[in-house]
Amino acid sequence: MVAAPSGAGKTSLVNALVERDPDVVLSVSHTTRPPRPGEHDGVHYHFVSDRDFQAMVRAGEFLEHADVFGKRYGTGRRQVVAALEDGRDVILEIDWQGARQVREAMPGSVGIFILPPSREELVRRLTGRGQDSEDVIARRMAEAHEELSHHGEFDVLIVNDDFDRALADLTAVVRSGRLSRERQRRRHAALIASLLDGD
Repeated sequence: MVAAPSGAGKTSLVNALVERDPDVVLSVSHTTRPPRPGEHDGVHYHFVSDRDFQAMVRAGEFLEHADVFGKRYGTGRRQVVAALEDGRDVILEIDWQGARQVREAMPGSVGIFILPPSREELVRRLTGRGQDSEDVIARRMAEAHEELSHHGEFDVLIVNDDFDRALADLTAVVRSGRLSRERQRRRHAALIASLLDGD
């Protein structure tokens, strides 16, 4: 799970990691918000109506779901489980509310929080997008304090002041997770058995 206040660079970091590592897959969330310019259904999000979203909640189809800035977001349970069973790392771009739900449903998941290098830089990044109105930017800045106050609920903190360094840090976290005892035992069961065969 990767969370951050809007403008911290979370999406750019995650996209760069997914492009570089074929064993990492990005979960495509469902949302009730309208597409932004350049976004495509099924690629950036699954854009659904509020009615359809509510039906999916009732059917238990989400691993997590949350309200963010008056719109709803949710992570499809089936696609995450299928990718994990295929031996791939799944990244959820998520807010702190959703991260809490995922930790409850999947206690072994790792939470990563991306911090901007300063408040001034966060403002610069939000205004530099050119996609959002001043009202939206002001609301997001007001919400940034709330988002940042939950950083302590995450396992790893990465400061995105230098993109390449932050990407290297994110990559290191993912790679270290692959070396956990449980994953390595599953991956190398035959090797371990053969090494112990002589005992």
